[in-house]
Amino acid sequence: MNTTEFMGNWDEQKGKLKQKFAALTDNDLLFAEGEMDEMYGKLQIKLGKTKEELKKIIRGL
Repeated sequence: MNTTEFMGNWDEQKGKLKQKFAALTDNDLLFAEGEMDEMYGKLQIKLGKTKEELKKIIRGL
C-alpha cells in the first residue's frame, strides 16, 4: 500500500481501528505525510503487534 492509497481512506480506517482497539486515541493515529513509519512505531508499542501485522489489519478493514 503506498502513501496515496493509505491517505485516501485513512479517516475511515482510523475509525475502524478505534472500534477494533479501544485503547487507541486520535493522537495515536495522527498521520502526517512522510511519517508513516513513526505512526507504525507508536502503534507497535501500544498494541504489541509487528509492523507487518498492523499492515494486514489496516488492509483488512
